[in-house]
Amino acid sequence: MVHAAGACHIGSCLSAADLVAQLYGRWLQVDPQRPDWEDRDRFILSKGHAAAILYAALAETGFFPQEALLTFAQNGSALAGHATHGVPGVEVSTGSLGHGLGLGCGMALAGKRDQRSYRVWVLLGDGECDEGSVWEAALFAAHHRLDNLIALVDYNKIQCFGDVADVLDLAPFADKWQAFNWAAREIDGHDHGQIEQTLSSLPFTPGKPSCVIAHTVKGKGVSYMENKLVWHYNTPDADQLSQALAEQEECQ
Repeated sequence: MVHAAGACHIGSCLSAADLVAQLYGRWLQVDPQRPDWEDRDRFILSKGHAAAILYAALAETGFFPQEALLTFAQNGSALAGHATHGVPGVEVSTGSLGHGLGLGCGMALAGKRDQRSYRVWVLLGDGECDEGSVWEAALFAAHHRLDNLIALVDYNKIQCFGDVADVLDLAPFADKWQAFNWAAREIDGHDHGQIEQTLSSLPFTPGKPSCVIAHTVKGKGVSYMENKLVWHYNTPDADQLSQALAEQEECQ
């Protein structure tokens, strides 16, 4: 998808791929035939630049035909380069960072007040957590005891212009969420056993929102992309695409 479009953010997609696969493969209560079902779980890709991985999961799940993926980020396509509302299964348009958790808070609070059973899942980037709006939303969620809200942080340690630790260090990261009165756990975001075990324990503490800090690798699964800042923006050429796909075949 990314190669065909000449698009970017493939590294950000691959770091989140295992989390997204788990969510759409097992945990999200959604119905592709009824994308507006009132009791569906809400999923917000707050790091909206990783739209390609969300669109792929939605197509695999049956929200729209997989053939549409070939139009990703091309003129006239509904599948814009950042997650865009209007695509079946996409709750909100994102990409301007720092807003997803606040939107999730509103949905979770509405669910509580309407006595709905749905949960709200928000996937954040680690660089996005530099934004003050994220922490304002975190305060709000804890104050309103939104235990139907789950924040998942794709902690791949690299943001657009450098290492997270150099741009604006988040450590000690879990302690910060806990200080904001969230229940927080750290996991290997590529270990499906850990992901499954952790998500099966939600909410971690009744009456508190839950945060899953997933330690991940930028560009996971492609040797020349892993932990490389340049793959926040680069597009694979034909040779690089062939190598990447060959490495994926070997993994399977």
